[in-house]
Amino acid sequence: MSSIEFRKDLFANERDDTLKEIGQPTIRQDILGHVTGRTPYYDDRLFDGLLHMRAVRSPHHHAQIRSIDTSAAERMPGVRRVATAKDVPVNLNTLLSLINFGRDDEPLCAHDKVRYMGEAVAWVIADTERHARDACAAVRVDYGVLPHVLDVEDALKPDAPIVNQVYPGNTFEFHDKYDHQKLRFGDVNAAFARADHVIEAEYQMSPIEQAPIETCGAIAAPEINDRFVCFTNTQALFFSLGTTAKILDIASSRLHFIGGTAGGGFGGKVDSIVEPTAVLGAMLTGRPVRFAWDRYEEMQVGAPRGAERWRLKDGVMRDGTIIAREFTGFFDNGAYMRLSPYAILKCVGHLPGPYTIPNVAANVFCCITNRTPATAMRGFGVTAVDFAIECQMDRIAEVVKMNPIELRILNAYRDGDMKAHRRKAKNTALIECCQVAAGKGKWPISSEAAAQSSLIGGGTPERVAIPETVIDNEGRLGERRAGKTASASPPTRGAGRVAAGTHGEAKVAAPVQNPDMQIDADRIGHKMGANVVAAQPPGSARAPAAPIVRTVTPPPTYAEEPSPIVTTTKVAPPVSPASAPSEPFSRGVRRPGSSPFTSGIRRR
Repeated sequence: MSSIEFRKDLFANERDDTLKEIGQPTIRQDILGHVTGRTPYYDDRLFDGLLHMRAVRSPHHHAQIRSIDTSAAERMPGVRRVATAKDVPVNLNTLLSLINFGRDDEPLCAHDKVRYMGEAVAWVIADTERHARDACAAVRVDYGVLPHVLDVEDALKPDAPIVNQVYPGNTFEFHDKYDHQKLRFGDVNAAFARADHVIEAEYQMSPIEQAPIETCGAIAAPEINDRFVCFTNTQALFFSLGTTAKILDIASSRLHFIGGTAGGGFGGKVDSIVEPTAVLGAMLTGRPVRFAWDRYEEMQVGAPRGAERWRLKDGVMRDGTIIAREFTGFFDNGAYMRLSPYAILKCVGHLPGPYTIPNVAANVFCCITNRTPATAMRGFGVTAVDFAIECQMDRIAEVVKMNPIELRILNAYRDGDMKAHRRKAKNTALIECCQVAAGKGKWPISSEAAAQSSLIGGGTPERVAIPETVIDNEGRLGERRAGKTASASPPTRGAGRVAAGTHGEAKVAAPVQNPDMQIDADRIGHKMGANVVAAQPPGSARAPAAPIVRTVTPPPTYAEEPSPIVTTTKVAPPVSPASAPSEPFSRGVRRPGSSPFTSGIRRR
């Protein structure tokens, strides 16, 4: 079953395949609450005895923490608790650990040293925001300032300061073997040698703050059944729940997370930092605790889209055909990994862009610097390299004196073409997009270009062939730090060759970290395939649901062709939906198991 067919089955009652919504006056589901001002945000939740939590933050990019003196702050009016790293049960995490990816490298609260300006070293929980801020100013931290590094390529040098000891080479360690992610397809150097033009350029993108109107924040409170409720504006509710359970070393069943509307996010509210902090505050005080960033914190410690630096080198024939493309990319990950390694795998999976190029090589680095850790933003892992690719296409058009849109049509993927990742292209549409853009922009293109189609001309023997590929072992872990690897670019001489027609390795999904986070169809009653038993009328007899068999074909391996993986999933009876509250904006709401501190939702 294709992914599209799977989605059609899964959302059969929710989607309309006429696809005629664009250009029609369709009303958004949430628009009435927005325009009337009655949409509840996390900060509209009212609690009796609400406490306020603020962070003490580092003024240095990189410094040893010699000592922290909280005694003066603890004696100040309104202060209920001053917390430090020793109060965090599991003070080391990485966001991708929930899918068993990467190593724990980031403390919730710094304890040995700070690695970026603004990193939290302590928290104050007080009766009011003013009390908390005043007490934060009274916390005394003795720092030993260390050398810092802010440039990605400087971070790769042998003499660069080690930012994070978990990754001593200042890069993510890919496949436990290399300090960068490789992509190899064909022989770029041989293709460069026979190209009519070799065009090289560098492109630099700066960090970008998502700047949501509503800053990151959460309110946590004890519930009466030994659980904690957390109202949050996270963009990744279950990600935040799992991260909080891990950091605070409690079962996820003891956490009741309530999301909803985020007042802007754009990727910047997926890092799950404020939620475990707020819940920790509630655990330490037994009271509701609000932890929210102000605008300065949002701009200083809110994770931005990371800076990227790209070097592209293209081998091009006189007629505009691109026969080789080489990438050297650097992601400025900041001091901790968070989601950046995923972005790099996604990025490399996108190369060389939407173009059929028979020889491709890429080295892409996830670099650790003393900057604020980076995270997702719109088009995470693709936007910046696409900018570089399309700028490069315009440069190529200038060199070969060709219409830039026709250059794109000439090199665009067509259905059936082989990608650099040894997968066939399908559902391609760049040619049609170029034609429509040219028409809308009144940009002239030739009749030949206007007659091209993504459905025609692809999948021919020469366009579907997997070439003999040059491989190398440069960039092994530790070599760059030892001064044994000088260049970051793909090498000009390979160490071996892979036979033509060889496919890639099969990838299997990583198991979940905590068993209680496992999606179990028998428990949740979720439809997991096409042959779902139709719903029966109320009171009618229902036959036992037959097992559903899904066939999933993994990516092929270098060693052998893939064999289908068959999984059997039982479908449980549907679960009755919970009834909606009759007065969602009323005060004094009490539900079984709810927090005794809840006093309602702020009226607008």
